Amino acid sequence: METIRLLIKFKALKDCFYDLKYYHKARGFLYSLQKDSKYFNKHDNTGYKFYSFSNFIPPVPMKKGDLRTLIVSSPDRDFIQWLYGKVSDMSHSSNAINIGEAQFEIESVSFLRTFIDSGSSIITGTPIVMRIPQERYADYEIKSQRPYEYWRPEHDFNAFVKQLSDNLVKKYNQYYNRKIESRNLFEMFKFKKQVCVHRIENGIEIKTIGSLWEFKFNHLEQEQKKILNLGLESGLGELNSSGFGFMNVVK
Repeated sequence: METIRLLIKFKALKDCFYDLKYYHKARGFLYSLQKDSKYFNKHDNTGYKFYSFSNFIPPVPMKKGDLRTLIVSSPDRDFIQWLYGKVSDMSHSSNAINIGEAQFEIESVSFLRTFIDSGSSIITGTPIVMRIPQERYADYEIKSQRPYEYWRPEHDFNAFVKQLSDNLVKKYNQYYNRKIESRNLFEMFKFKKQVCVHRIENGIEIKTIGSLWEFKFNHLEQEQKKILNLGLESGLGELNSSGFGFMNVVK
């Protein structure tokens, strides 16, 4: 099933360094678009938020007049179309858009169409974050006193696969109001690297460990395809509405 994404092109109004802590600033911009709408209250709901977003592309310092792209994904087409209307309105305003230290105007806004099918590969646009809870430490031979551990390459690879699939099935069950059992949804993995991102929550800087991947699929059953496409648009792993786990289809 084909889904749509929002592609926003910004034009820089001044020189600016690229902020490695852009996640919470981009999230703040997206939250501000949703205020006074039926979508904003979703942030107060328990459970998953079903959207994610890319970094600012390319992620390098800006000169005045440079263009940067931000992509927002969600399985909810109405949400994406609603955001399109809000950003389109902003593009006709003379007001500058401040995102952290950067200052922009909207250059253009458009839709992208994506889907996963047999033969597809998907890659991380932003790191996948998986937290292993303390009650699972014995299963994966993790020795720690902390309430959770971020998955790292030195941990059991099966911990990553299991947590990633369980997380996605929970999203699927919540979004479609289903009760399917957890299953392994992934076929081939290519680990690229571990990364550390400093995200801001309630004014506190939190060191967050994630990882970059490529996943390839050869043979997909219909339900498996539906679950994976939900993950493609809502994000893989955790903290998706903070910009983590954003995925792209390899063309």
